[in-house]
Amino acid sequence: MKKRKKNSFPVKPALLLGAAALLLLSSTVGSTRAALTYYSDNYAAQIEMSSIGVALLENKAEVSGQNYGDNATTTGTLLKNMLSDGEKFTPGKPYDEALSVRNTGDIDTFVRVIITKSWQDAEGKDTTLAPSLIDLNILENTGWVVDASTDYSDERIVLYYTQALAPGEETEALSDTIRIEPEIAQSVTVGEDGKYKYVYNGYSFHLEAEVDAVQMHNAEDAIKSAWGVDVTVSDDGRAITLN
Repeated sequence: MKKRKKNSFPVKPALLLGAAALLLLSSTVGSTRAALTYYSDNYAAQIEMSSIGVALLENKAEVSGQNYGDNATTTGTLLKNMLSDGEKFTPGKPYDEALSVRNTGDIDTFVRVIITKSWQDAEGKDTTLAPSLIDLNILENTGWVVDASTDYSDERIVLYYTQALAPGEETEALSDTIRIEPEIAQSVTVGEDGKYKYVYNGYSFHLEAEVDAVQMHNAEDAIKSAWGVDVTVSDDGRAITLN
């Protein structure tokens, strides 16, 4: 794809914002399925993989889930209910997007979530556009910690829940809202014909959440094997700290 050159648009900012909002509304406010993957360790023979189950919740409603043993899987779509009937999408407005995880298995587990943000059109993902303009507000002091290697990168965020989840228990929400930065209304290019084009027109924003779970038993080795990170486990085995 040809690299776009940004230019200032020679009209009043208020008019630019209004026109861009209208153009954006003609495209799709997109979302992606909530993908779930599962891990357990073959060295822990006394712990059966069939005991592990996990579900992703969006605004307290289950979106996707799977129990490892019977392969019972539900796959849903994030952001599906972001807009109420007849509501128009507004850049800069925060919309409810509280993401959390429930342990649907029958053993205690630790969980992590991988968040991926992108812009896509009919041809797929466009890496030249800025995922940083998709602002998922990550909450602090909720038991979730961000992997320092990602540390709120523009596209990918990895979060670990530091407390073990008992069967049926839910995490605190890792986020509360999502908003699209209003500066998308100011991103324009000029073509070879001299005409101006809104960079984000025709694109949809996508949010993907992937949930992983490992058993609490022998957690240091289990997490290292499944996720490739080093942790320290508390004396009672119910909390972890990333090293």
